[in-house]
Amino acid sequence: MLRVMSPKGFSRLPRHIGIIPDGNRRWAEQKGLPKEAGYARGIEPGLRLYKICLELGISELTFYGFTQDNTKRPAAQKKAFQEACIQAVTLLSKHDAQLRVIGNHTSPLFPRELLPFTTRQTFGRGRIRVNFLVNYGWKWDLNYPLTANHRFEPGLDLVSAIASADIPRVDLIIRWGGRRRLSGFLPVQSIYADFFVLDELWPDFEPEQFFTALRWYEKQDITLGG
Repeated sequence: MLRVMSPKGFSRLPRHIGIIPDGNRRWAEQKGLPKEAGYARGIEPGLRLYKICLELGISELTFYGFTQDNTKRPAAQKKAFQEACIQAVTLLSKHDAQLRVIGNHTSPLFPRELLPFTTRQTFGRGRIRVNFLVNYGWKWDLNYPLTANHRFEPGLDLVSAIASADIPRVDLIIRWGGRRRLSGFLPVQSIYADFFVLDELWPDFEPEQFFTALRWYEKQDITLGG
């Protein structure tokens, strides 16, 4: 059984953390492997991170699986990250989590195996909410009210009608792999999120990288514009 020891004594922790696990293809290239070989190596780091968040009492965790734009990549890579998402979600369904997969599930690019998870399900004691963005696109998300036959009446709250309305505001987004961009990650929920970038590639995940981001977050002035 995988056990992860996490440090105690944080003065303030984010309630909802977004994870952008980038660098899988670059990791594979550095190892002399095909680019698609990097995706499977990202599954175990995700479980380790989940375990840490569980120990720390983090309320919610959102993983960026793959985007609609990612599906433009070569077929071997596309198949590899689809299978990695299936394995990751299946693995987490064997642990304590309130689990949901969000993305355009009417598309043939959405893994059929993940359809049962498009509504939130509770596994074990459901101690943490975990969201996976799979075949996700920010335009798809924001345009969802138009495609879901919502009636546009005076006073309609469009934010409550987007596809990801079930996901609350993100406090901290952590991106591995050194890129300084959000890549369309939950644009509504990320509006006041603090953003921390790690140069390490996601398959090289170590707990101390995560703790570094949390210690940085402790020092931020959280005003939400006020």
